Amino acid sequence: MENFEKAAETVVVGNYVEMEREGKASDLKSKLSDMFWHGGSAYDAWFSCASNQVAQVLLTLPYSFSQLGMLSGILFQLFYGILGSWTAYLISILYVEYRTRKEREKVNFRNHVIQWFEVLDGLLGKHWRNVGLAFNCTFLLFGSVIQLIACASNIYYINDNLDKRTWTYIFGACCATTVFIPSFHNYRIWSFLGLVMTTYTAWYLTIASILHGQVEGVKHSGPSKLVLYFTGATNILYTFGGHAVTVEIMHAMWKPQKFKSIYLFATLYVLTLTLPSASAVYWAFGDLLLNHSNAFALLPKNLYRDFAVVLMLIHQFITFGFACTPLYFVWEKLIGMHECRSMCKRAAARLPVVIPIWFLAIIFPFFGPINSTVGSLLVSFTVYIIPALAHIFTFRSSAARENAVEQPPRFLGRWTGAFTINAFIVVWVFIVGFGFGGWASMINFVHQIDTFGLFTKCYQCPPPVMASSPPPISHPHFNHNHTRVL
Repeated sequence: MENFEKAAETVVVGNYVEMEREGKASDLKSKLSDMFWHGGSAYDAWFSCASNQVAQVLLTLPYSFSQLGMLSGILFQLFYGILGSWTAYLISILYVEYRTRKEREKVNFRNHVIQWFEVLDGLLGKHWRNVGLAFNCTFLLFGSVIQLIACASNIYYINDNLDKRTWTYIFGACCATTVFIPSFHNYRIWSFLGLVMTTYTAWYLTIASILHGQVEGVKHSGPSKLVLYFTGATNILYTFGGHAVTVEIMHAMWKPQKFKSIYLFATLYVLTLTLPSASAVYWAFGDLLLNHSNAFALLPKNLYRDFAVVLMLIHQFITFGFACTPLYFVWEKLIGMHECRSMCKRAAARLPVVIPIWFLAIIFPFFGPINSTVGSLLVSFTVYIIPALAHIFTFRSSAARENAVEQPPRFLGRWTGAFTINAFIVVWVFIVGFGFGGWASMINFVHQIDTFGLFTKCYQCPPPVMASSPPPISHPHFNHNHTRVL
């Protein structure tokens, strides 16, 4: 069995080794390009996963804590962190299984990026492919929308001369430049910098909140309403559901079979950022966060906060690319441009993908509530329910289990334990995440529309300060009724 696994590993890795050697042979002129641009190691994958996972939700988790309460907020982070790591592991197993089977059939993926819907198609058929494609693309579409909304929300706290909608126009144009990034191979330096940026921001939020202290009369009433409770829970479900790009990250690795534990280690690091920051901000500001979904809104303006805002803006640009790149691949395959060698032609072909993202960000600028809605309706299926069911159905026969490239861990009970965990995830996420979470997040989302309206110019912006009119000049000899004072 051990020899079989090694042989399978060699099959899976084969083309990556060849591709890397060819790249080095033809491009010895620039070692700096290899160092900063061409990534494919396990470390690159870890940086990509950790950087992509935390993103702008770092700023909305205190808002979720105000809805859930401190204890529930901490427990849900730990719980969904474990569930997310398990389903990312399942996706990695299914990818390796699919690729191994295809490469045994002499299929060459040298100029083709494998995606999740293709894994489902190869293992389970076209109906699974269609469902997976619909959920995955819709989630990544709104994931990109959320990053664009976050850019406008954050920059407003540095420069409020322009409203958030205008900033959305500007950053939409900036984020469109991600069409020039070929694939996840080329995010090496960006992933590293992105994680540095979120690490600074997380510890800024923690330290600034502690130094600020609790506001006068602070209240911590959460959880106070069932709707708010499940809305907050689904935002955390969304937080640890960032592995919709797992297959693309794995495909960018030289040895993709090493991915299976990477997402778990990325999640453990992310928890060291999210737990202290969300707890500290909620401790300091309490129920004020219920009306301020962006944590920056409550912290005093100074150089440290402005620096954190700038870093998060850059990071959101990177995360926009992470979410949008798989959509670029799908679009390229649809129009027959995926294997085109000219990056300029591919970039031009990708531009139509950005337009609906830009438009949706202007329609629904509800930073915070939109996370919960996407989490309950899309993330619940895309990265929790579908991978768990796909694993069960792929290995439902004894022959498939015996010939599997990767066996489930022994300490979890092998196949029985894996299928039990999968069934629990399906039931839990469907009832709690999609059911209760969908109900609560949609009520909250509709409330935002009723309160602010679609296409709102500046969501949750403080009302403009009206210039006070000068007091009326009274004549000393007359009263207000123009009666002579005797």
